[in-house]
Amino acid sequence: MTPRLLFPLLLGGLIAAAPVLATAQDADVSPASQAVLDAQDAAAQLRAAVAKLSDALNQDDQVVALTEVIRGYEQGLSALRGGLREASAREAELRAQFERQRARLASVLGAMTSLQQSPESAMLLHPAGALSNARSGMILSDVTPGLRAEAEELQAALDEIATVRELQASAATMLGEGLASVQEARRLLASAVTDRSTMPLRFAEAPEELQKLHDAAQTLDEFANGVSQMQSDVGPPMEDFEGAQGSLPLPVVGSVLRPYNEADGAGVRRPGWILAAPPAALVTTPWPATIRYRGPLLDYGNVMILEPARDYLLIFAGMSQVFGEVGDVLNAGEPIGLMGGEEAPAQEFGAQFVADAAQGGAAGRPETLYLELRRGQETLDPADWFVLNPVVEPEQD
Repeated sequence: MTPRLLFPLLLGGLIAAAPVLATAQDADVSPASQAVLDAQDAAAQLRAAVAKLSDALNQDDQVVALTEVIRGYEQGLSALRGGLREASAREAELRAQFERQRARLASVLGAMTSLQQSPESAMLLHPAGALSNARSGMILSDVTPGLRAEAEELQAALDEIATVRELQASAATMLGEGLASVQEARRLLASAVTDRSTMPLRFAEAPEELQKLHDAAQTLDEFANGVSQMQSDVGPPMEDFEGAQGSLPLPVVGSVLRPYNEADGAGVRRPGWILAAPPAALVTTPWPATIRYRGPLLDYGNVMILEPARDYLLIFAGMSQVFGEVGDVLNAGEPIGLMGGEEAPAQEFGAQFVADAAQGGAAGRPETLYLELRRGQETLDPADWFVLNPVVEPEQD
C-alpha cells in the first residue's frame, strides 16, 4: 500500500476508535474485581474451617468444637456462592462489552498493527500536502496516548477474566477435597451429641404425657398447644428472650423460601417460615432453650420444639436427624439436628457447585426447614424476631 493511501486509513481507524478510548479511560476497571476478592476470602474461610477439624477432636467439648467447624464451612460455602455468582456476572459483563465494541476494537487493533509495521516516513506523508501533514501529525500525537490506554484497558479486562476462570477452577478443586472432611465432621457431631453426659436438665421428662399428646394430636398446632400447657419445674429464670426480638440469627445457613402466612401453589398458608437450606445443613438453636419435644410428628418429619422462655415455643420441622433429649438445656448456637438430602460425590460436588453458583442457583436440590414461633396459643411472624444478613436473604419461588 502506498503512503498516500496508508495515512488516511490509519488516521480514520484512530479517529473512529477515539470515542471508545475515551469511554475506556473514564471507567475505573481494576485487574481483579471486588467480587473475585470476596470469593477468594470465602474460599480461605472454607479452608480454615476444614483445617480446624483435627483440633476439634482434641477439645473437651467436641459438640461445640465440631459445630463451629461445620457452621464455619457452611457460612464460607454461602459466601463463596455469592462471590462466584458476582465474579461470573463480571466476566459476562466484560464479554458483552467485547461483543458490543467488536468492530471498533478491530479498527483499533488494525491501526496499532499498521503503525507498528509502517515506517515513520510513510506515516508523515499526507496526500493533501505539507499543511495537512502538520495537522495530521497533531491529531496522531493526541490519539496515540489514548490508543495506548485502550490497549492497557483491554489487557486488564483479559487479566480479570483469567482471574475469574482461575478462581473457579481452584474453588472446584478445594470444594471436592473439603467435602469428605465436613461429612466426617457431621458424623462425629451426631456421635458426640449422643455420648454427651454433661447436659443439664431443666425438668424431669414426662414420656407418658408426651406420648398421649403425640398420639391424639391431629395437627402441629394442636400438638404445640398441648406442649405449651404441660407445666413442669421451670428451674432458674431464662435469659431475656423478649429483649432479643429483632436480633435472632437464622437456625440454618439458607434463605426464606416462603414468608409467614403466605399461600403456596396449593393455596395452603402456614403460620411460620419455610427456609431453603443445602442438603445435610446443620440446624442450631438461635437462643438458649429447653427441649420440650423431639421426634417424628404427623407428616412433618422430625420435629424439635424448644422453649426459650416461659410461654414461648420455637418449632422446627423437616430435619433428617435431631439431637438431644427432652429436658436438655441448650446454649445458643448448639446443634439440634441436620437436614436431609444427599450431596454430590466429592469428585462432582465442586464442579457442580461452581456451575450452579455461576448461574445464580444453589448447588443441588435444597431441603426445606419449617420454622414457627409461638407465644401461648398465638403464632408470631418470625420476620419481627430474626435477622436476615447479606448472605442470607429472601428468595422468590
